[in-house]
Amino acid sequence: MQTYDTLTEALDALRKQGFTRDYNLKSDCLKCQQDGIEMRPADFDIVDVYRFEGMTDPGDSTVLYAIEETETGKKGTLVDAYGPYADAVSSEMAEKLRYSPEE
Repeated sequence: MQTYDTLTEALDALRKQGFTRDYNLKSDCLKCQQDGIEMRPADFDIVDVYRFEGMTDPGDSTVLYAIEETETGKKGTLVDAYGPYADAVSSEMAEKLRYSPEE
């Protein structure tokens, strides 16, 4: 797996690899910003995961997911916080994303 120093560097590299769609995390699905399609956990695969720590504040923790839609093969990215700032998601989505929301 490739490593990146910054989130911007990782996003640029992934876009060059065809990860051009942008996904937003909802409690039980991912929603594509471009076309509004919603994908449940069974509808996508996680290709890679990259974690970034804030340089000045360890609380500024970000995770970048490289996502591929299972039915269409379309690829994109999801950026989210992790740790105490992570979005609340369903247990099925948390399992798919391989992290547990901290309480």
